[in-house]
Amino acid sequence: MPQRLVDRTPRVPAARLIAEMVPPPRFAGVSFDSYVPDPAQPSQADAVRAGREFATSVGMAPRRSRWRRRRRRGERDGEPGRGLYLDGGFGVGKTHLLASAWHAAPVPADAKAFCTFVELTNLVGALGFGPTVEALAAHRLLCIDEFELDDPGDTVLVSTLLSRLTEQGVRVAATSNTLPGRLGEGRFAAEDFLREIQQLAERFEVLRVDGDDYRHRGLAEAPAPASDESVTAAADTPGATLDDFDALCAHLAEVHPSRYGPLLDGVTRVHLRGVRTVDDQHTALRLVVLADRLYDRDVPVLAGGVALDRLFADELLTGGYRKKYYRAVSRLVALSRDGAAAT
Repeated sequence: MPQRLVDRTPRVPAARLIAEMVPPPRFAGVSFDSYVPDPAQPSQADAVRAGREFATSVGMAPRRSRWRRRRRRGERDGEPGRGLYLDGGFGVGKTHLLASAWHAAPVPADAKAFCTFVELTNLVGALGFGPTVEALAAHRLLCIDEFELDDPGDTVLVSTLLSRLTEQGVRVAATSNTLPGRLGEGRFAAEDFLREIQQLAERFEVLRVDGDDYRHRGLAEAPAPASDESVTAAADTPGATLDDFDALCAHLAEVHPSRYGPLLDGVTRVHLRGVRTVDDQHTALRLVVLADRLYDRDVPVLAGGVALDRLFADELLTGGYRKKYYRAVSRLVALSRDGAAAT
């Protein structure tokens, strides 16, 4: 009898949240050498060079004393102390480059941290602001994947957090589908928080990474959905889970997004029956987080119902969170190919 994700309610101690701030399994063995730049996109080779230089500089930059005076207004650190911000569309290998920088930085593993933006804000929620600063200030490098500002509270929180960390010598690298000066655009009144957004932008050297989505370059669209009967039969394998889509969506509403990763502990393949197009934004955003955790852990997906490239309604794909939804579709389609191949 296959397991069900809806029967899992993981409890995650705060210590585990810190200990697991490392590149996820899909990116555990990547490097700058294993990134293959597209010859038609020179910015990709430029990003590799910039990433190597940044990673090397992490080991060279001295730590700052927490008692060191604050910089005067208008004063800026030298280039080696600034962060690196990789901007570009989904599927151009930004996470690969970010994880490569983490691996290449010549400091001990426990002196560098890697997380998504959502995981970072969830960490503050779990530990509190002060303890989070204290825990992360012990690191030399903080890598933040999928940098997004979804609400004004996140804007002020992250601006203040990064200010505290960089003052103590923590280097920051980040990826996003949005230029730092345009974070929050289309989702809230970003102009009301322009000062915080500009302060964030000034902390980074921004590098654009152009290109097509490598996950689907030259490949067909999403596999045709399987029948629910086929999905049920295929789930009879060790480590597989089998869930009805609506029941899973309801369960995700009861589980904090910081626990979506532990929700997948030990899972080798996810099977979903009755997948339908989602038009509720709250449900859709929870599915985005689940898609990211599935992709991080390289867990194949076999789904029945509608094809996964039709998971989100058209009105969601034209709204302020559209980049999140397109990234999730890109990743889920790749995982559904893996699921179809495995069965």
